[in-house]
Amino acid sequence: MTAMYVLLGFIYAFIGVPMIIFGSPKLRILGTIYSFMPIVMGVLGFIFFVIFTAIYNVLAKWLGGVEFEIKNVDAA
Repeated sequence: MTAMYVLLGFIYAFIGVPMIIFGSPKLRILGTIYSFMPIVMGVLGFIFFVIFTAIYNVLAKWLGGVEFEIKNVDAA
C-alpha cells in the first residue's frame, strides 16, 4: 500500500515541476511542496494503513471478519 501511495504522489510531483520552472514566486513555493508529495504520501499512507489495519483486526474479532471459500471446478 505504501508503494501505491508513493506512485500516486508522483502525479503531484509531475504537476509541481512545471510550477517550479514557469511559475511566479508563490507558485514556486507550491510547486516545491508538490514535489515532496511522493514522500509525504508514502509516510502518511503507511501510518494510516497501519491504523486502519488495527481497527479492522479489532472489529473482525467482534463481527467475524470476511471469509472466502474457493472451489475448484473442472471444465466438462
